[in-house]
Parts: sequence; C-alpha cells; structure tokens
Amino acid sequence: MNKKDQDKLNKILSTLKKDKETFIGYPVNTLFDYSDLYDFLSIPLNNVGDPFCSSYYGLDSRNIEREVLDWFAELHNAPKDNYWGYVTNGGTEGNMYGLYLARELYPRGVVYYSQDTHYSVSKNIRMLNMEHIMIKSRSNGEMDYEDLQHMMSARRSCPPIIFANVGTTMKEGFDNVFKIKEVLKTLAIPEYYIHVDAALGGMTLPFIDKAPHYDFTTGVQSMSISGHKFIGSPIPCGVVLALKSNVGRVARAVEYVGSLDSTVSGSRNGFTPILLWYAIKKYGFNGFKKMVRNCLRSAEYAVRAMNDRGINAWKNDYAITVVLPKPSDHVLKKWKLAMEGDIAHIICMPQVTEQIINEVIKDLKK
Repeated sequence: MNKKDQDKLNKILSTLKKDKETFIGYPVNTLFDYSDLYDFLSIPLNNVGDPFCSSYYGLDSRNIEREVLDWFAELHNAPKDNYWGYVTNGGTEGNMYGLYLARELYPRGVVYYSQDTHYSVSKNIRMLNMEHIMIKSRSNGEMDYEDLQHMMSARRSCPPIIFANVGTTMKEGFDNVFKIKEVLKTLAIPEYYIHVDAALGGMTLPFIDKAPHYDFTTGVQSMSISGHKFIGSPIPCGVVLALKSNVGRVARAVEYVGSLDSTVSGSRNGFTPILLWYAIKKYGFNGFKKMVRNCLRSAEYAVRAMNDRGINAWKNDYAITVVLPKPSDHVLKKWKLAMEGDIAHIICMPQVTEQIINEVIKDLKK
C-alpha cells in the first residue's frame, strides 16, 4: 500500500477512535478487546448451512457456534430437546427468521406489532409479504393491549402472529407476554405465534433479579438477540433461537454444501461465533450480571442527576435507556445521541460512566 492510502486509513482510524469516546446514544458496548483472536482473520471461515449439521466446506467454527447457542438457549430456558438456532448477522436477520417461521406455520396469519417497534420489522414484513397491523403504543413505549384486543377481535379467524419487544428502540419499553396471552385467552384464539425481539433486553433482563420473564417458558416460539449490542463486537452479529419442531417446516437438504439449508443466509460468518464464545468464556453469567448491575446504576444516576438540574429525564423499570427532551444539534452530534420527534436518549452501556453523564449534563445546560 502506498503512503497516501496508508495515511488515509490512519486518519479514518484516528477519527473513529476519537468519536468512540463520546458514543452513548446507541446500544453498543465499546469496551471489548478481541486481540487474542486476530489470527483467525487469516482463515476464510464460513459456517454455511445448518450449525447442527456437518458441511463439505470444512473451514468453519460450527463446534464453537453450537456452544454459543447452547449458552443462549439455557439463558432463555429454551427446551433442551426441542430448540434450534444460529448466529445471525444481527437482530434484523433474527427477526426476519422468526417471522419467516411464523408465516410458514400460519400462511393466513396476521402480524401484530406496536408503533414503537424497530423500523426494520416493517421492512421484513413487507419482504415476506405478510398481512400486518400496527398496534398503538403506550407513552412508555410498551404495546397498548386494549388496542391489540380490539384489532385482533375483528380478525379472529386469522391466526395472530405477535411481534413482542423486549426493549423498544427509543424508550426501551417491554411488551408483556403474559398480558398478550391474556388477550389471546379472552378472545379464545387457540392458534397463534409469539416472536420476541430481545435485541437489547435479551442480554440484560436475565441478569436482573425479579425482572419480568420473556423466555420460552412463557410461550414464546422464537427469539432474536443481538450480539454486538450489550456483549460488544467489532462486527454486527446476533443469535436467533426457535423451536426445532417448527424449523423442520423450512429446512431443505443442499447437496452442494453437504448441509441443511435452514438459515436465511447461505454463507454465514464463521468469525462472529468465535467472538461471542470468547466473550461468554471471559465474563460468564456472573460477569454479565455485574456488568448489567453497573449499567442500571448508571441509568438511575443519569435520571436522578438530570432531574436535579431541571432536565425532564426518565426511564422504564429494568431499563438502561434514559429518555430526555431533544437537545441541541450540537449535543446530538457530539454525543451521537439517537432522536425521534421531540425526544432523544442515552443508553447506559458499560462505557457510560458517571463522569460522562456529568459532562453530558454540562453540555445540556449550556
């Protein structure tokens, strides 16, 4: 590489490192170090096909991927003898997979999702050509169950496909699976499908004492969890979990790769399962629990400190997202804050300390 091109790369890297120091508006843990794994980048890893089947490709990390899936399955109480999953390229793919399974099980099904649902979900629904209805949200970002019942009551002959959020995009609202099931019971609907988008909450709620349950014991049939958000990763990734008995409806044998075609994508990243495995081994359950506890303390401190200074900030119970009035463009840009309408938010990931929160408050009060 010539000097001009190398200087260009160095400049980009320098800018990114500087911007990372004030990156607090999106759910990404920036405190990670995977330098022990750099040598794996010299190998063209590809986990093509089903992670629970062999493949002719050979250069893969399937064994590692299965360990990662087992860990997430246990964390979310997936049935040991009837669970399946794979490492995705992010939450969007995981959500698409859950919707895809639901569509194959219930071709006449109608998708119900709240207006606070991530923008990518409506795109997935359109791509899958599924009938859908948007449900109103409460002020805290949670689904409006009365509106859900009203909308479902007019379409009782069509199996409902409920898309529930465990941490909405802007307010980290949690849709209550038990209340959703109460609506289904009230309407005497026997056939339904519940998919959970646990991109953020899937790696926080399991580590919080007395937090609400959103696992497979509640009747959830599939779940998408992000790998690059709370865990932290230089490459976007995630995990989707589903009931193995449902996956059999979509799996097809492919002779070319010597594996089952059970996933959305063909070629799949073989490096990201190693990243997730490394983080899981490094921190373990207790390490993540400590991390989540610290993030909750930071979020509680942010709400308290901001309100003490006259800034109307708030957060949902068990959430690490702090919602505040939309600040100036300068503050939005400096701290990389996400905004929507008249609100913005800070997501108290592990890198967000009390010192950083105090600096943000200082900028907000200028």
